[in-house]
Amino acid sequence: MLRERLRTGRMLLFVFLGLVAAGSIRAQSKSQMKTLIKTQFEFAAKQYKLMAGQVPKDKMPQTFDPKTGKSVYSNMKWWCSGFYPGALWLIYEQTGDKQIKAEAEKKLAELAPMKHYKGNHDLGFMINCSFGNAFRLTRDAAYAKTLDTAAATLALRYRPKIHSIQSWNKSENFTCPVIIDNMMNLELLCWVSQHTGDTSFLHIAREHANTTIKNHYRPDYSSYHVVDYDPNTGDIIAKRTWQGANDSSSWARGQAWGLYGFTMMYRFTKSKAYLSQAEHIAHYILTNPSIPEDMVPYWDYDAPGIPDAPRDASAAAVTASALLELARYAPRKEAKNYVAAARKILISLSSDKYRARLGENGDFILMHSTGAVPFKSEVDSPLSYADYYYLEALARYKHWYL
Repeated sequence: MLRERLRTGRMLLFVFLGLVAAGSIRAQSKSQMKTLIKTQFEFAAKQYKLMAGQVPKDKMPQTFDPKTGKSVYSNMKWWCSGFYPGALWLIYEQTGDKQIKAEAEKKLAELAPMKHYKGNHDLGFMINCSFGNAFRLTRDAAYAKTLDTAAATLALRYRPKIHSIQSWNKSENFTCPVIIDNMMNLELLCWVSQHTGDTSFLHIAREHANTTIKNHYRPDYSSYHVVDYDPNTGDIIAKRTWQGANDSSSWARGQAWGLYGFTMMYRFTKSKAYLSQAEHIAHYILTNPSIPEDMVPYWDYDAPGIPDAPRDASAAAVTASALLELARYAPRKEAKNYVAAARKILISLSSDKYRARLGENGDFILMHSTGAVPFKSEVDSPLSYADYYYLEALARYKHWYL
C-alpha cells in the first residue's frame, strides 16, 4: 500500500513538473516575442527616420536597387503609394515617436488627392493602409471622409455582368482582368459600408469575393493570378498569370493575398463560406511541399530552380499577418497551428537573414522580397509592402497573443 502511494505520488509530481515546465516554456516564449517585437519597432523607427530624410516631395519609397546603390521612388499613382505612410502610422502606434507621426501626416497630405483616382483597383492599398490607420489612431473625421470618397471611387470599377471589380483597364494583354490581389481592396469597401451604413459597398465586396471563390481557385485551393472576362457577357476569356511562373502555377504572394482577403471578409460578414475558404488556403500554404524550413516561401510555390529560386519575404509577411487574424476565428487546435506558423515566420523575418542593418538596404526593414520575376523587376529586393505587413503582423501578435 505504501509503495503504491509512493508510486502515485511520484506520478503526480512528474505531471506537476511537466505542467510547470510547459508553463515556463510558454512564459519564455511570450517573453521572447515581447522583446523581439519591441526591438523590431525600435529599429523600424530609427530606419524610417533615415528614410524620411531622403524621400522627395510627392514621391513614396518603392524599393532599393543594390546594383546602383540608389533608392527608387514612385509617384502617388503607383499601387504601393500608401504603404510608406501606413508603416509610419504602425511605427508611431508602438513607439509614440512624434517625428514619425509628423512624417506620416506630411505624406498623407500628398497622397490625399488619390481618393479620386480611377486608373485601377488599388485604392484599398493606397488609401486604406494609410488613411485607415491614421483614422484608427487619431479618429480625425477628415481621414474618414477621405476613406469614404475613395470607396465611392473604387466602386465605380464594379462590373455587374462579371459580379466583380475590374482590376486593370483593357489593354493588348487583357480585356477585363480581375486579379487575386483585388481581394485586399475589399476591406476599404467593407469598412466604409460599416462606417456609413451604405450597404451598397458591402454588396459589391461580397459579390466580388463570391466570384473569386468560384472562378479563381483550383480544387487544391491554389489560385490563378488573373481571370480575364468579357464584360458584356460575363464569360471567362482566360485564366492566366502576370507575375507567376506560368498560368497554372501558384504565385506565392497571390496565395497570401487570398488568405488575407477571405479572412478579412469573414471579419466583416461572419459568412462561413469565407472562413472555410481562408482555412483551405492556409492548409494549402502550410502543407505545401515546397515551403522552406524557415517558412519564407519561394516567389512561386511551383517556381523553377527550387531550392535556388528567389524567396519572397513580402509573401511571408502577408501570410503571417493573415494567419494571426485567422487564428481568432478558427477552432482551438487549428488556431494554435496558425499562431505557431506566424510566430515562426516573424522570427525568421526578424533574423539577420532577412532584416537589414541600420542605414542599409535603402533604409527598408526587410530584405529578399520579390516583385515580378517574369519582368525581372524588383527581384531579391526590399519592398514597401513587405515592411508594412511585417509591421502589421508584429503589432497583431502583440495585441492578440501577448
